[in-house]
Amino acid sequence: MPTLNKQQSIGSYTVAFPIKDSTYAETYRVKDVSGKNYFLKLFNYAKLHHTQFDENGNVLELVISKRLNHPNLTHYHDNGELVLNGQKMAYIVYDFISGETLAQKTGRERGCSVYQAKQYVLGVLEGVKFLHNLPEPVIHNELTTENVMLDMKDNMPKIIDFGYARFLPQNRSTFQKEGLNPYYMAPEAFNGVFTAQSDLYSVGAMLYHLLFGMPPYYVSIPQYQADRSSMVDILLKERQKPLPMLIKDKPNMDEQLENTLRKALACNIEDRFKTADEFFKALNNEMMVEALPHQTKVKPKREEVKRSKTGNGFADVAGMDELKEQMRLEVINALNNPEEYKGYGITIPNGMLLYGPPGCGKTYFAKKFAEEVGFNFLVKTPADLKSRYVNATQENIKAMFEEAYENAPTIIFIDEINELVPDRNADIHEMAESAVNEMLSQMDRTGEKGVFVIGASNLPQKIDTAILRAGRLEKHFYVGPPDFTARKLLFEMYLKNRKALDFGIDYEKLARMTENYVSADIQLIVDDAARQALYRKEKITMQILEETIKNKKPSLSVEQINQYNILRDNFEGNAEKKPERKPIGFK
Repeated sequence: MPTLNKQQSIGSYTVAFPIKDSTYAETYRVKDVSGKNYFLKLFNYAKLHHTQFDENGNVLELVISKRLNHPNLTHYHDNGELVLNGQKMAYIVYDFISGETLAQKTGRERGCSVYQAKQYVLGVLEGVKFLHNLPEPVIHNELTTENVMLDMKDNMPKIIDFGYARFLPQNRSTFQKEGLNPYYMAPEAFNGVFTAQSDLYSVGAMLYHLLFGMPPYYVSIPQYQADRSSMVDILLKERQKPLPMLIKDKPNMDEQLENTLRKALACNIEDRFKTADEFFKALNNEMMVEALPHQTKVKPKREEVKRSKTGNGFADVAGMDELKEQMRLEVINALNNPEEYKGYGITIPNGMLLYGPPGCGKTYFAKKFAEEVGFNFLVKTPADLKSRYVNATQENIKAMFEEAYENAPTIIFIDEINELVPDRNADIHEMAESAVNEMLSQMDRTGEKGVFVIGASNLPQKIDTAILRAGRLEKHFYVGPPDFTARKLLFEMYLKNRKALDFGIDYEKLARMTENYVSADIQLIVDDAARQALYRKEKITMQILEETIKNKKPSLSVEQINQYNILRDNFEGNAEKKPERKPIGFK
């Protein structure tokens, strides 16, 4: 609960509303007597760590803030002390910045272009250059997207929050590690060493985060939060690997920028940029950066990996609102804001199963999902993976996941997955059982490593139950025949680019005529109608479409659809309680 209430006076300021709090301070938006806005940071002396005071007993952040005089830094305005509820408090007042943090902006806009990322980081480097070149240099120690605000007036980035900042000459014992974001910490910072180059490492991590949507070498490790030493060991081990460029075909992403990132994020401090000015020139193409000779580049993508940078994603999917919303909540938002989800102990799911009658668009949805999240799309079938040779199937499955990790973030889509991982309680061959065991092993914590598995099946009851449990294909979604609205949109989609299309097509009538037709049926109807029009040397008319529908029966009978509805209820274990899913389809 905030210490200060709305309209409460503190010095010559009136509290408008609280903004955020931390273990030792609270931030408020306040107004002075003239009604001008400011930020007020309130400190409880009793909660401050001993490293947050200088040798004279002054709050170190206040001492540092008074020296900040640069357009890319938050600007000190005032300070004071008071006693509240029997406790001694201090406060610092900063000029108000009308805008949002980099984290908020990039999360809201779901990404950042190369040009934007470079402009933001160049501004940050200007501020860092000022700090490092002060007569008594200041090391910020907490440069993240959360601590950079964009001023709405001019879109200028401003570094804020100097709670962890220290003067460079200070002893390393004054450095406070607890509470810092480990993904932005330089390797030496874990040992309490803070230098200009440790700040520059953090700026490199910020640039990487802006470009790719997650910090460098990101792994979700909530189970190690209570044991920081184990977490540090994992992170440092990850950093021994080549730095992955998660979107290799990102527009304007060139070799100079990749080399700049690798240099900024090198584990060896000797390989990194020495000064903010050097980093600035490299990022601004005023100084060419060569690839580090001992750094291995990530292997290029194989032919099977398809980039999903074109396409409209979910905008091409009609219906499926429940599924799309859940994917946004549980997967897409987690990918855009991994740090926020990590703070709540929420990890990215490992996979999902799309099941239902054939021809209803399971493969299409998987592809559009990959476009929506911006992942690479790796398509496999049981025929690609199964082998009659001993251990070969397991090796193929292992190679598939290794390929996905090399090109992460990746979606692995396995069609007819029941053929690859059949129920081990049934009468299956020993080699099939080994394939199931290999899949179970490989699917452990894939979501944390940037790989999401989508399985599709017409026969979900024949899939081994262990594959469908939490931690594997834990999300199950029934994809049935499209409803009226979806059928109407399917006809519009399949007909819209046909130059020979006649005027006056009644899409609603077409949708009414095709109840229980699946997506593949509707595409076949349109193709056959186009052929008939070609043979007759006519346009594709409403009459030809109606004739074609009358001559084409749906591929699924009413009895088969009813059987799938029963299967859905039994498979999901809620035959009596589960409400009917909204009809779905594609546009």
